[in-house]
This record gives sequence, structure tokens and C-alpha cells, in this order.
Amino acid sequence: MPSRDRAFVPALTAAVLLAFTAGVLAQTGSSTYTAPRTPWGDPDLQGNYTNLWEAGTPFERPDQFAGRRLEDIKGEELAAIRRGIQERTRTEQLAGDIGGTRWIWLDSHNHAKGSVAWFVVDPPDGKIPPLTAEARARQAARVEARKKSGRGPADSYTDRSLYDRCISRGVPGSMMPAIYGNSYEIVQAPGYVVIRYEMIHEARIIPIGDSQHLPASLRSYMGDARGRWEGQTLVVETTNIRDEIAYRGANGATLKLIERFTPMAPDKVRWSVTVDDPSTWVRPWTFAMPLTLDNSEPLFDYECHEGNYAMSNILSAARAEESAGRTSTAQEGEQER
Repeated sequence: MPSRDRAFVPALTAAVLLAFTAGVLAQTGSSTYTAPRTPWGDPDLQGNYTNLWEAGTPFERPDQFAGRRLEDIKGEELAAIRRGIQERTRTEQLAGDIGGTRWIWLDSHNHAKGSVAWFVVDPPDGKIPPLTAEARARQAARVEARKKSGRGPADSYTDRSLYDRCISRGVPGSMMPAIYGNSYEIVQAPGYVVIRYEMIHEARIIPIGDSQHLPASLRSYMGDARGRWEGQTLVVETTNIRDEIAYRGANGATLKLIERFTPMAPDKVRWSVTVDDPSTWVRPWTFAMPLTLDNSEPLFDYECHEGNYAMSNILSAARAEESAGRTSTAQEGEQER
């Protein structure tokens, strides 16, 4: 066995224990841990966090676990699931299929250390609720409008997503696990909590207390957040989100996101998000995952615009395809004549 593989085995063994402990905390949302306090008396959540180990985790409950609860998947069974995710991502990364690079030997990409089998915790079946009739009609109208526009997926930079364009990944997108950009810094001051995201340099300044949301006409990519403490849990309610970045095609005018940051251990915070949009889903639903405190991984500069060759490549490739199509059409016309 190559030396790197031999070194990998003890890491997986340790990951079994990590996955069991963190998995129980993340799934049940219960803990006897008491967080330290800031000088002004609020629970202290400050530090640099990551959820990179959770990358590759199914968002909804896989069909193979039908009839089972998330909290029942623990111990060696959970560890085996995480090892399976790790082996799958190793294969994809070695093939260059994830992000076009081979990052497999970086410890931070050891998905076996992840701690849950899937993310959706409510409804109990682990599935996102059905769309409303209004949402289905809205989606169909978008598809039809796009079709009638005659535009391709890369006619212009405006046809690409805000994420492609280095503008925003939105809420909760900026904290979802991916293969990079998974560091988050929580900073606190009297009356405020600030969450900084490595992804696209996003930041949210969250007033704590009973202040009202901004008028509904004032909407932004990251929305309007208001926070409060429920015991030692930070609850953040976000509204006023722009339609073009509303989560999973929701209606930005009616979408409300309720996040809960609950300290579970000295190095763990359970992050849960309740998605409430009665015009898009038949009922609210919630997903959750752990954030791991790791002050050795502070935020890096996200120099997306400076190196966003993907945008120019996408657009130039589309122009090349169009040119090739015109050439092919012209040649066919010549042959017919």
C-alpha cells in the first residue's frame, strides 16, 4: 500500500469517532454544552468555522433509508456512509471531475470526517415538501419566457447566474458546503453579529434585538437579517431577498429564512435553516449541519473577478459554437446548390 494510503487509514479510524460524536449532536440538536460569554453577556460564537467535511453529503434522505430517521443513522453505519462519500469524491477528484483539480490528499477534503447522512431534518421523511401550484406555474412561466426569448444560455454575461458572475451566492448558498470557499467568520459586538463568508467576500451585519425589517420594497441579494438570542441559540430571520437569487427558485417577496446557530461543543455549532415560503412549498422545511471551529483556517481572499476566466471561456465557447453552426449551415447550403 502506498505510504499516503497507509497514512489515510488511521485518519479514517479517527473519523469514525468524530462522525459518531458530531453526528449525534448535529442530528438531534441537543447538548449539555454551555458556551462561554462575551464581555457584554451574550453567548460567544466568535471564530473561524468550516463545513467542508460535509461536502458530498446528500441533501435529502436517500431512498435506501426510507422509513428511517436521521438520528438512527449513527455509529459504524454512519462512519461507513461517510467513508463511501469519501471514496466517491476521491475517485471524482483524482479524475479531475470536481473543480478541475486534484485536491484529494488535502486533509480538509476528508469527507469521511463528515457527521451526517443527509441534511433535511424536517419533514421527518428527509424530503423537501412538494411545490405549490403557484410555484409550478411560476416555474413553467419562466421556462416558457426563456424559450420565447430565443436566447441561449450564454448569449451574454447577463444569461449567467450571479454566482458565475462573482456577484453573490446568496443566503443560505454562501454557507453551503462545496469544494472550496468553506470558511466563515463570526464576529460579535454589543447589539450586532457579523457573519463573513469566504465565498465571494459576502458579509451580513445582523442587528440583535427587536428592530423591524426594512420596508418590503428594499430587497437585496443577501436579504435583510434580524437576530435575537433564544437561550444560547442565535436565531436569525432573513427576508427582503431579490427574486433572481431567492433560494431554490422561491418567491423573494414571500420567502423567509430562519437560521439557528446553536453551540454544541467547544468546536461545534449546529447550523439549521428553516425555509418558509407559502407561495413556493406546501409547508416550511428545515435542513441542518454542523459548523466546525478551526481558527487555523481563516478566510482567504476570494479573488473571483480577478481570475474569472470561466466567464470569458463560457461566452467565447458559445460564440465558437455559433460560428461552427453557421459554417456548417453554409456548407450544407453550398452542397444543396
